[in-house]
Amino acid sequence: MSDFMSLFADLVGSIADLLDPVFHASATAAAIVLFTACVRLLVHPLSRASARGQKARAKLSPQIAELRKKHSKNPEKLQKAVLELHRAEKVSPLSGCLPSLFQLPAFFLLYHLFSNSSIGGEANALLGHKLFEAPLGGRWADALGDGGVFGAQGLVYLGLFAIVAAVATFNFRRTKKQMAATAAATPAGDAGQQMPGMGAMTKVMPFMSFMTLFTVAFVPLAAALYVVTSTTWSAVERAVLYRDVPIGAGALAATAG
Repeated sequence: MSDFMSLFADLVGSIADLLDPVFHASATAAAIVLFTACVRLLVHPLSRASARGQKARAKLSPQIAELRKKHSKNPEKLQKAVLELHRAEKVSPLSGCLPSLFQLPAFFLLYHLFSNSSIGGEANALLGHKLFEAPLGGRWADALGDGGVFGAQGLVYLGLFAIVAAVATFNFRRTKKQMAATAAATPAGDAGQQMPGMGAMTKVMPFMSFMTLFTVAFVPLAAALYVVTSTTWSAVERAVLYRDVPIGAGALAATAG
């Protein structure tokens, strides 16, 4: 693991050296953004597959509505019947989660790299690199202790919070609109026949994007940069991939990343 982290640190350092003529002191931060973009490009085929899965699930809506009527008094049979339908049509109900799952290793690599004072038995030189005035190995609490909210470091975090809030608001409005359209299109008789647990999930879903604010606040700045870049990429990607998905079909995917 130590050797692998050393190789990863060398990779980040090499990318930063290439970007140094343009970004100077913030070259390592720019390298992290570029690294994130490369990860997202690698995961993009999974995102496209997820979008195709959403379209396929949208086509199954009439059949699922019939199953709800048939098993309205037996939630367990309903759940089993829906899963069997997905299996028969070769549609995975979990495909929307795959892009997020495959990004976790990259996030934890950055988190580990910028959370340790030494890598491979040597001092971690990357910790001294900065985004403007904020160290990439620092956290928001460190910024608050060195100049406060509106200090040089604090302003960097305020900028990141503003980006995350803007993206989360975009996702919130989009998800609410999709869910409202779905509710309007659902027959009155089906309103109380949702899958078990879906009622609570639909109430929480629109707010899930705002949880990213807590992640940015508590992880090292380098990992926060990854989260902000990936979240912004996700919002743009979903707007493109789900533009022709029937209204309401992409509501769950609007919170996946």
